Amino acid sequence: MAALSITVGNVSFNSGTVRTLNAGLTITAGQAVYEDANSAWQLSDADGQATAVCDGIALHGSLTGQPLRVLKEGTMNLGATLAVGIPYFIHTTAGGIGVIGELSSGDYTTFIGIATATNNLELKIYISGAVQA
Repeated sequence: MAALSITVGNVSFNSGTVRTLNAGLTITAGQAVYEDANSAWQLSDADGQATAVCDGIALHGSLTGQPLRVLKEGTMNLGATLAVGIPYFIHTTAGGIGVIGELSSGDYTTFIGIATATNNLELKIYISGAVQA
């Protein structure tokens, strides 16, 4: 299945903790990212242990080496239609966000947050380290 379809112009946040670092590659608004060993943002990915971490969601687009603001925790409009009460996780598509049913055997489960409205995500990241059976 596909990751959420995000309208980048609709990504915004109401409140929360924001951190700015340079992008380690081209990143668009609404993508899940993590901080690498060089203190640059990279795309999270449920397929590999090294990238199965997530530190937040990109609040705007950025090119490699340019500053990128990332929401680490808080309330945001993800720019996608969400199902209320449903938990969301990093996806197997780099930077993608989806539901648990889209993960396959061997994928890592990293919780992103829960939808509190069709356009609202309560971002509270939990990196379980668990692998789908």
